[in-house]
Amino acid sequence: MPEQPPYLHIADLLRQRIAAGEWAPRERLPSRARMAAEYEVGDAVVRRAQELLISEGVLEGRSGSGTYVAERRERTRMVRSPLSGQRDGSPFRACMAALGKTGTWENQTNANAPAPPEIAARLGIDEGDRCVCTRYEFLAEGRPVQLSTSWEPYAVTGGTIVVLPEAGPLAGRGVIERMAEIGVEISHAVEQPEPGQATVMEAQLLGVQRGALVTRIQRTYYGTDGRPVETADIVVPAAHSEIVYEVRVSSES
Repeated sequence: MPEQPPYLHIADLLRQRIAAGEWAPRERLPSRARMAAEYEVGDAVVRRAQELLISEGVLEGRSGSGTYVAERRERTRMVRSPLSGQRDGSPFRACMAALGKTGTWENQTNANAPAPPEIAARLGIDEGDRCVCTRYEFLAEGRPVQLSTSWEPYAVTGGTIVVLPEAGPLAGRGVIERMAEIGVEISHAVEQPEPGQATVMEAQLLGVQRGALVTRIQRTYYGTDGRPVETADIVVPAAHSEIVYEVRVSSES
């Protein structure tokens, strides 16, 4: 039989040590360099072994922090629902609360971002027009479950108290509620989900292997006048989350 590739051998050794309890769940593994020296292999071999175990759910990668033993986790149920637009705060927080989990997020906003071609087309504005772009990392019980990049035309929110989604009196309250505060009523949203693979950056933020399966959702909110007022690209890791759509049914339908 052909000899086993070195990274598979290292992966087997790491599995054995984890199964034996040498490292507890959520415990950080030694550095890659230290493990490479211990096993007398190159850093790339250890990296491939760890990536394999991350894809299997045995390990968990955290950007800028290292590699940890993963806790056994059930897939988080991510409900996409028109009901989330009700005035009850963050839709994500409400979704997590329904599951008995604490939903939080980290964010970074650029209030002077020029619209790239695809975003401009989705928002019905000119390429390069000023937008407020906010990048989110959503967490359930402190663990990443979703990424999102949101774009809002500055022409819609500029000069108002809701121009920054995560600052001011309505910080974090969601697009529908924030827009209502400035007289913009949302009539509907369009979502287009499709399968994809995690990029290097997405994998680092989500704690999954590069190339792991994800669901990408392109979402756009529209005002009652038909004007797009926000668009977002949402990334959900398939291994950690399942997406469920809740559709409101009218008695008049």
